[in-house]
Amino acid sequence: MYEIQKLILDIIGLLQGMDLTQFLIPLGGVGGGVEARETIDIVPLVKWTLVFLAGVGAVFGIGLAFAAKRFSVQIDPRVEQVKDVLAHAHCGACGYAGCEQYAEAVVNNPDVAPNLCTPAGAKGAEAVALITGKKAEIREPQFARIMCQGGHNLSQRRFNYEGVQDCRAAVLAGGGDKSCIYGCLGYGTCEKVCPFGAIAMNANKLPVVDITKCTGCRKCEAACPKKVIEVLPGSKAVLVSCHSKDKGVDTKKNCQIGCIACGICVKVCPFDAPKVDKNLSRIDLDKCRVCGLCVSKCPTKAIVDLIPARPKAVITDKCIGCQSCKKVCPMDAISGEPKKKHEVNQSKCIGCGICTAKCPVQAIDGTFNVVEVHRLAAEKKKKTAA
Repeated sequence: MYEIQKLILDIIGLLQGMDLTQFLIPLGGVGGGVEARETIDIVPLVKWTLVFLAGVGAVFGIGLAFAAKRFSVQIDPRVEQVKDVLAHAHCGACGYAGCEQYAEAVVNNPDVAPNLCTPAGAKGAEAVALITGKKAEIREPQFARIMCQGGHNLSQRRFNYEGVQDCRAAVLAGGGDKSCIYGCLGYGTCEKVCPFGAIAMNANKLPVVDITKCTGCRKCEAACPKKVIEVLPGSKAVLVSCHSKDKGVDTKKNCQIGCIACGICVKVCPFDAPKVDKNLSRIDLDKCRVCGLCVSKCPTKAIVDLIPARPKAVITDKCIGCQSCKKVCPMDAISGEPKKKHEVNQSKCIGCGICTAKCPVQAIDGTFNVVEVHRLAAEKKKKTAA
């Protein structure tokens, strides 16, 4: 207030020293003479105007200060701490719009898990759990899976597309140039939107996912206009890589590697996981044991096995010759006499693991282990980062 009063006095002093005769106001009327004032005393007017403005400003200032205090939002300091340990990718993998929104939710909502930021990894989840006082549970990694194998060398085109090299633009041209209306168009939209560089287009214009970089953020899944990308648990590595719902004959005309709904996978699966519906086979991931038997039997190779390498079964000296493994082996790869150690024909074994599950004395080693696959992928990721 002292500064305002000083300003008012300075302005009044300045006005008192001015020559105001140049502002003479002539007064006139019908039949009357004209007179003029020699001087005009406007100092009191300016003084009270400034006092009024100062009063109004003070009132509004007090009002704003009161509103700021009354409606202020208290921010938990843990929110900033959580934000510091997140990946800052703003990828949406956690289910929130950005890292700040997730940080606020995980601090303020006891039901929000601390391990939702997949790019931050296990260390990030542990740090968030420590800050929020929650328990960080191990979360199975999820990866983007490409549900189409019909690259340019295996599929047909309806016309020559020469527009913008983007799948979202190409689909506006009559649904795209591919004969199969369900297949990947191959113009790399998923590669462009991936914030982690986990997707690259191969020579046949099909996306390839690097699981050591993929965080399952779903940006590619949302951007694909044909919906051929699905984010699935890493352990579910046996999939029907096709979305075509055309009849088998039409699918074969459009693509050499599409599902023709023959039903062989349904017949050979020992776990009743595949099911043919609307001319397309789909595998129930809850039932699938990732044995890979359907992969070897599929006539069009539409079912893919994303496990890098399946170890062959090896029977140890614990074998009691009960022949349980021999009876369940779908490839007839196990032989042996009752009550004697059995052997595995390595050329026939596909590493499905069915014999391991049935062995009563756990005498079979070397079969597929989901945890081991993820461990190898993690080791590869560390080496790449180093």
